[in-house]
Amino acid sequence: MREMKKLGFGLMRLPQKSADPADIDLEQLKQMVDRFLERGFTYFDTSYVYHNGASETAIREALVKRHPRESFLLASKFPTFAMLPEDRVEGVFAEQLEKCGVDCFDYYLLHNLNRVLYAGEVQDARLFDHMKGWKAAGKIQHIAFSYHDDAAHLDQILSEHPEVDAVQIALNYYDWEEPFIQAKACYEVIRKHGKQVIVMEPVKGGTLAHVPAGAEQIFRDLDPKASPASFAVRFAASLEGVLVVLSGMSNLEQTQDNTGYMQDFKPLTEAERQALAAVKAEYQKTWKFQCADWSALDDNACGVPISGILRAYNSLLLQPNPTFGAELNYYKSFRMDYDRAFEAGDYSAQTRKIHGAFDVTAALREAIGFETKNSFQSYIPD
Repeated sequence: MREMKKLGFGLMRLPQKSADPADIDLEQLKQMVDRFLERGFTYFDTSYVYHNGASETAIREALVKRHPRESFLLASKFPTFAMLPEDRVEGVFAEQLEKCGVDCFDYYLLHNLNRVLYAGEVQDARLFDHMKGWKAAGKIQHIAFSYHDDAAHLDQILSEHPEVDAVQIALNYYDWEEPFIQAKACYEVIRKHGKQVIVMEPVKGGTLAHVPAGAEQIFRDLDPKASPASFAVRFAASLEGVLVVLSGMSNLEQTQDNTGYMQDFKPLTEAERQALAAVKAEYQKTWKFQCADWSALDDNACGVPISGILRAYNSLLLQPNPTFGAELNYYKSFRMDYDRAFEAGDYSAQTRKIHGAFDVTAALREAIGFETKNSFQSYIPD
């Protein structure tokens, strides 16, 4: 096995020959895999549901059949959100091993875990017990899960499951302190428990690859040859305890760029960190709903942090695919903490508090409607 480098190949946004997610451009993927390995990178991340179930098969053809097993690490994920009865769990796992063409996953994750799934499907189907059994049988090397919820519930899960080796979270400089994603707080919980951090969404679904016009000069002053995406990936990779930063590469050009600047990885300097804070401020200037004092929105009779809902909606609208943003994974869990009556409330008082910057009642209903309609759905075969 080659030396572990911090860039991972996320197999969620693979090149396609048509609009059908399962119609993967296998020949281009083979070129991307070859270049990734040639430059010393080894970690590949897939899932039962990526590309409507075709991602695992594609990586078998592009990677597993064409390269020695010891030359790469392969991670996949169990579809936790499918609400499968326990008697189907072993069959799904066996199917994944067969589709990927391997006898063992290096990392195996429960996919998209949150407080709802943890209290329900994970317990009902005894998923952690199954994972411990697979590890004991040599079918997985490391137990992990991907996570989309707040830091408090993450702390609970890790406290109750010390067998976990790693946690995958959405983390980037834009979301570092955003109230829904809570990247910094979740990162700190993982490190407190001494677990490895796997980073997803370092470029926020492509958002951070194309900066606002006001931020272009900031990056040119730092390094005119470096891509905006390179600073985002390096931000995540510079953090202590990060095992790997996943990039959902969609073509050979992106593979060339990512492997180029990460081949001889250099952590961010303090000047670069400060520059990224300035870039985040430029993104905020492009938000649909602008507010000088977001905290004023949270002073309401229902005690609901309206600011978080609207900031999340603002962020979704900036993304290349707003209906696929990470924020959509959080709203269902978030709303469980409050009486749902808040969604139909009158927030005229909050509109006055922000001096009519926008109609808070109308904005909140627009945001809730979008975040509810487009909340996470997945491909699960019968």
